[in-house]
Amino acid sequence: MTNEEKAILIIMSRVLDYPQESYRKEFTSMKELVISEVSSAGKRKEIVERLEPLYETPLLDLQKLYVETFDYKEATGLYLTSHELGDSRKRGGALIKLQKMVCEAGFEYEGKELVDYIPMLLELLAHAPDEENFCRLSRRMSIAVHRIANNLGSSNPYSQAFSILTKFVFEEPEAEEIHLIENQREVADLDEMPYPLTYQ
Repeated sequence: MTNEEKAILIIMSRVLDYPQESYRKEFTSMKELVISEVSSAGKRKEIVERLEPLYETPLLDLQKLYVETFDYKEATGLYLTSHELGDSRKRGGALIKLQKMVCEAGFEYEGKELVDYIPMLLELLAHAPDEENFCRLSRRMSIAVHRIANNLGSSNPYSQAFSILTKFVFEEPEAEEIHLIENQREVADLDEMPYPLTYQ
């Protein structure tokens, strides 16, 4: 992974985290990182222009948009194993394996989110060694990132942010990779019960 791609991953890890009070100030530092690490003037301009609508949005409106975009819809959620396994019991084991890989690589995660939180994994990939496990994680992330991008409406400002990842970092996954993921994803059973339940 190039230094340019790593810089974009770090930027996007901040952009896709829940917006806090400092989000406008962060935009200044992110623009500085774009200027210092992205070689092409055209690419620098495109990245900044795609992010500007988010940072021009008032904080409360952006927080509401964030929740509506990522918290309420399975296809645009920000958890890797949820995209891979859906509501499967296998997800617990996948989280343990991911946590083990992160720890064995010498990283510590002290956040409140699960270890498969995509913004955190973007930053992890920016700092991770060039090893097979992390190359595989990058492919897994590519599938999830493209899935989210494909399910965001074009009018959603976060769609422009995800296009930065799909255009400049993560290649389009192959059909076979997508097919394998689709086959192992389980959907939560939200159907009504065949009879009413009463509680005493």
